[in-house]
Amino acid sequence: MAAVTVYSKPNCMQCQFTKRFLTDQGIDFDIKDVEENEEALEEVIALGFQSLPVVAIEGQEAFSGFKPDRLKILK
Repeated sequence: MAAVTVYSKPNCMQCQFTKRFLTDQGIDFDIKDVEENEEALEEVIALGFQSLPVVAIEGQEAFSGFKPDRLKILK
């Protein structure tokens, strides 16, 4: 399975929805909190995003926001 990274921050509802969806679907993922990890914030900016969550899936273009249709294909 492709590696999945979710860039998020506390109190972000779309971030919570994304992480819960992945967990409910049994999809493993790493979390990078941009408020705790400056390098993670720099990675989000380098990917061209200004809003969270950002989901980076190995071998695919990263996207921003809660998008269950994009996440379902990981199962």
